[in-house]
Amino acid sequence: MSGVKPVAQLAWLIVVYNIAVILWGAYVRASGSGAGCGNRWPLCNGQILPSTIQSQTLIEFMHRATSAFSMVIVSFLVVWCWRRTSKGDWPRYAAVCGIVLLFNEALLGALLVLLDHVGSLDRSAAHALFLCLHFGSTLLLLAALSLTARWLSNRGRRFVVVAKPYERMAIGLGLACVMAIGMTGSLASLGDTIFPVGSLRHALMQDFSSGSHVLVRLRLLHPVAAVMGSIYVLWLLWKSWGKQVGSGWTLVLAITLTAQIALGAMNVILLAPIWLQMTHLLVAELVWILLVLASAELLFADRHFNAPIVREETGNVPRGFGFRRMTRTESWLT
Repeated sequence: MSGVKPVAQLAWLIVVYNIAVILWGAYVRASGSGAGCGNRWPLCNGQILPSTIQSQTLIEFMHRATSAFSMVIVSFLVVWCWRRTSKGDWPRYAAVCGIVLLFNEALLGALLVLLDHVGSLDRSAAHALFLCLHFGSTLLLLAALSLTARWLSNRGRRFVVVAKPYERMAIGLGLACVMAIGMTGSLASLGDTIFPVGSLRHALMQDFSSGSHVLVRLRLLHPVAAVMGSIYVLWLLWKSWGKQVGSGWTLVLAITLTAQIALGAMNVILLAPIWLQMTHLLVAELVWILLVLASAELLFADRHFNAPIVREETGNVPRGFGFRRMTRTESWLT
């Protein structure tokens, strides 16, 4: 167990750093700076270091540089985590998933550039599709890194599934719905950037007009997905409320969810200024991380090898397994 605490601290720092990188990427899109380095990748306008001092070029170059550094530190985390954990420990596999998803992020970002879908006025379906895939991969990356950090922070790093079958289905569908909120949110942000409006009345008329561009009409998918995803969040809060395990997480999740709903309403009323879009995204990332951790707490329980066999509420653990399954009140989130 020696050396686990420093690597866990690094893992949490990497989570925070990647949140910042994602926010900066959103600023690149919202400010129309995606084409700041042209359609060249990984070079910026054919150069390692840009010679121009145009703001769009610097904004895009900074995003590429911070993303590249993220790949370096996550790779370092994988190596360190692999050396400090043993075979069968889940953090090492979560860290590997993190680096694979990070490479996938780089690939999707490169395709956006090389296929010339980074222009601020690009209304193509391919642009929208790549943005959805990009943000979906981003959420999976945050999930993998957060679970790596959380599992490294605990003594137990091997788990068994304790959720009931219907709970497993609810968790899978619920997290998929929450991912859909983020992906449709990226579409809504793209529509707000390409088709800015001067008033809330005009925005609502665009949303329901058959003559509007498809990106504008797709903005309605975001509140629909938000309602569906919120049902899962409320179910998860109900499952966790009043229990000793995760009570602190439940309170934080409830607060962030309330803040997220308020920020979403403000986005609509204030016509989505960039600073509010980024604040909305930041809270969305926090809600997603809390949801992933809370869902994992409901889904898994710590497994201890060579522990005495004990009686649980559901009966005896069969002899010969050599481990006991902890109840949720003893699980890894405490």
